Amino acid sequence: MSVSKSEDRFTLVATDVDAALNAFAKDVAVGLTAYPKRLSCRYFYDCEGARLFEEICKLPEYYLTRAEREIIEARAEEIASGFSDEITLVELGSGNAVKTRLLIEAFLEQQGRLRFVPVDISQNTLEESSIGLLETYPELEVFGIAAEYHDGLARLKEMIEGPRLILWLGSNVGNFDRPDAVRFLARVGETMAEGDRFLIGTDLRKDRAVLEAAYDDTQGVTARFNQNLLARINRELGGQFDLARFQHRAVYKEAEGRVESHQVSTCAQTVVIEDLDMEVVFAEGETIHTENSYKYSIAEIDALAEGAGLEVERRWFDSERRFGLNMLKRNHG
Repeated sequence: MSVSKSEDRFTLVATDVDAALNAFAKDVAVGLTAYPKRLSCRYFYDCEGARLFEEICKLPEYYLTRAEREIIEARAEEIASGFSDEITLVELGSGNAVKTRLLIEAFLEQQGRLRFVPVDISQNTLEESSIGLLETYPELEVFGIAAEYHDGLARLKEMIEGPRLILWLGSNVGNFDRPDAVRFLARVGETMAEGDRFLIGTDLRKDRAVLEAAYDDTQGVTARFNQNLLARINRELGGQFDLARFQHRAVYKEAEGRVESHQVSTCAQTVVIEDLDMEVVFAEGETIHTENSYKYSIAEIDALAEGAGLEVERRWFDSERRFGLNMLKRNHG
């Protein structure tokens, strides 16, 4: 990592751009030569992807953002009052930090000043949201980390002392296979001291029709969001994907408790990726798996926390019980 910007009240630490591009190229090469083909959802969030995701959050079918915001609006003051000492607020995958503003305001009301540490893979999004927050809240200090989760966690362990409240909102845990989710929460737990807490959003299991609509909306925004991953390969790696020859598909696998997103080749075709010196052959109907979004029951949330050496201290739900916020602490028993 290297410090890319440091000004009054705002410090930004960013990963090396060339290293990030090399990682993208490597993962694309590996994923598109695998069977079945796959691309990681971590690469959704370039500038265009971040913009499209903001559109998704406003869609009538995409209930997750509204449900989580409802909880935070109702509980922000209660959450802040659970800390007697001045805390640092950390957010993994902060994005535009719209919902986080409610918690920032609650903590500023309680403790007068606040240090906020957003961690996000998109440096542009992180900079824009940080500047907006600093303009709105004079008592706020922002230490931004433009990095993937693993690099961000390493930085947190090195530099950010407690007590801390670590946020992981938006049900981002759903993008991890369940064993990987346990391992990731355990890594977060390793960075936590006695007074630290971890607030995690989890989307709950529900009706198939509701879930599939949320990931395949009638306006096609989610389809464009997924296809932007192919467009990103075109832009950054000399890819020649014809987006018109791929179709978005989202399907809920009830036994596994996950929504799977795929790009489906509508015909037999060969796609050249110039910078990787490769040709990718697709059969008609062959898919690229782009994302899993796991849903949780209450028992599965408890098991997730326990497996990571954590425990649920408190939990809150929206009025329709579609979504949950869970306050975790280290299990010292």
